Amino acid sequence: MRIMECIGRITLSKWDPSLKGASWKLAVPLKHSGLLGDAAGRTEPVVVYDEMGAGPGCLMAVTESAEASTPFHPNSKPIDAYNAAILDQVSVG
Repeated sequence: MRIMECIGRITLSKWDPSLKGASWKLAVPLKHSGLLGDAAGRTEPVVVYDEMGAGPGCLMAVTESAEASTPFHPNSKPIDAYNAAILDQVSVG
């Protein structure tokens, strides 16, 4: 699981019917320095499946790869990243 910042919304013209009811967000994974506000701590954007309604600037806990479809077991969804939580606050020491 990685912490990512939502930077925008993705609009699809066609999608798999099993994905109805949620939205797609563009999010930037944050390294330790990114959590401290350093722009160098931000990596390449990722498209995230979001059922929680994250908006631009929200911090999200995102699962990736095979674990991204775990919340939908035994059904599977064709997703690579899933927003598991919207984070209210992150403290970095």
